[in-house]
Amino acid sequence: MRIIQYILVLICGMQLAACSGSKQISKQAQQLVINDTSLATAHVGICLYNATDNKYLYNYQSDKYFIPASNTKIFTCYTAMKYLGDSLVGLRYKIASDSTVYIQPAGDPSFLHPDFKNQPVFSFLKHFKNIVIERPVFTDEFEGMGWSWDDYKDDYMVQRNNLPVYGNVMRVSKKENTISIMPSSFNYVIGEGTNLDSGFNINKEWNDNGLVILQGRHKYLEVPFVPKITEICRLLHDTLQANVVPDLDNKEGDLNSLIHSQPTDSLLKIMMHRSDNFYAEQSLLMVSNEKLGVMNDEKVIDTLLKKDLKDLPQRPQWVDGSGLSRFDLFTPQDFVYMLNKMKTEFGWNRITTIFETGGSGTLNNYYKGLTGKIYAKTGSLSNDIALSGYLITKKNKTIIFSVLVNNHKVSATAVRRAVEMFLTRVQREQ
Repeated sequence: MRIIQYILVLICGMQLAACSGSKQISKQAQQLVINDTSLATAHVGICLYNATDNKYLYNYQSDKYFIPASNTKIFTCYTAMKYLGDSLVGLRYKIASDSTVYIQPAGDPSFLHPDFKNQPVFSFLKHFKNIVIERPVFTDEFEGMGWSWDDYKDDYMVQRNNLPVYGNVMRVSKKENTISIMPSSFNYVIGEGTNLDSGFNINKEWNDNGLVILQGRHKYLEVPFVPKITEICRLLHDTLQANVVPDLDNKEGDLNSLIHSQPTDSLLKIMMHRSDNFYAEQSLLMVSNEKLGVMNDEKVIDTLLKKDLKDLPQRPQWVDGSGLSRFDLFTPQDFVYMLNKMKTEFGWNRITTIFETGGSGTLNNYYKGLTGKIYAKTGSLSNDIALSGYLITKKNKTIIFSVLVNNHKVSATAVRRAVEMFLTRVQREQ
């Protein structure tokens, strides 16, 4: 009888402690985030889940939809980790003769990208004088649904396609009064009367790759180009010194030989650490190609939501790979579910390799005291801030969290600092 009474007292004590912990978190969330004067008019959603004990610690508007910005990359990252294998498919090919090869693009963004010194695809293609690109027509749009049209010249809105080269950007630099562009085959003119002493700026039409160099203060710019198949063929011709043409009739059919390029996680680590929109977009297209045989965001997302992600707490409105679109809508509970699923399916070592920790990547100026204790993904659009990830507490508990803030009118730094104070307090006290 005494043993039973002891067990009941122990259970009650544990329940009271849990309730006390939840109340403490609620109080801190209200004080540090929800009722913070800088966020008083913003929309806030918070979800904290104790993955060690498999229970929710705190929910505040966690079933409501928010624009997640680059937190969308968490879903893209899961998809790529699951379906792209250990290494990326660089392309499929069939050798027709000693001088001719037929290739099918696979969407690999690492091809001729300066992030990757090892270029297996380039090393293979340089042996051929004639390169025929099968299935050259890109079936999706170069820009995602809901992207801001007037950002087309900015380096964070690189256009996507099935055969990226050089990261689909022109790299423009100034040394003394000389302008250079890489790849060098792109055309530019210097505006009449332009003085380049202090730097330069550029002008570019939306659907044209010609540049006008203007007076400005930049010493270096990366400018997205429109990756039409004709442009890609021209660039490859200049780079490989080969005859490169598209085969619109797809005469050779399916090409079954593969060349792999980079370790998948090496791409995903860069994608998450610097929040690379281009890598995210191409990763989702690569999954679509491998899974469905076509590069189309809408089709692959619909497939994923009906199968792998059918048990999400709330079905998101997911439209692109990067989170550039304001049409993306997710809940904090969705992110907690996804992060828990990633931890279960892929293991902690792989997650901590890919996700950034305090003081690194886009968390470079935040959570410096929590290096190795927080692994998360940031998100940022005008008036929207997001942070979702994992928190290892002082009691060695793993808390999965998502904090989404929409429609704030203060500086992004103020919002990030408020969230930082809240999560730091949680880490110390749980």
